[in-house]
Amino acid sequence: MDGGGSTDMTLAFALDALKSLADPNAVFNDARQWTEYVGVVSEKPTYVVTNFTRKHRVRQDFFSGPRGVSESLDNVGKQFDTDRHVFVGTTEEDREVAEGVDWEYVDVETAAGAADWEQAVGGEEADPFEDDDRDDWP
Repeated sequence: MDGGGSTDMTLAFALDALKSLADPNAVFNDARQWTEYVGVVSEKPTYVVTNFTRKHRVRQDFFSGPRGVSESLDNVGKQFDTDRHVFVGTTEEDREVAEGVDWEYVDVETAAGAADWEQAVGGEEADPFEDDDRDDWP
């Protein structure tokens, strides 16, 4: 991915964007070569993001916690003062959220093509802990 010649960048992935990549750990390791900070934001509960990142051995510098994507990006932008803040997402809604908090937006397919990240083939196995309707989880 073209970092615009500067490594002074904060890169955030929507959880769905990260799930669409074949090797999220390799993606994060690669991104660390040309960014200052990299992490995941999602509307999903924190345990869903944590479960995914642990399963794929992704070490993130930040995550959304119990808030939505827009609030998370806004907070990350304030906490990590870099020249660029880039959000990698999958939907038009992701684009609108990024633009709403003054982040650059890059579609995951564009990012993957630019950075030579392999996209996943088929769907990932369903995560039994991802059900938002569970009432037995904190």
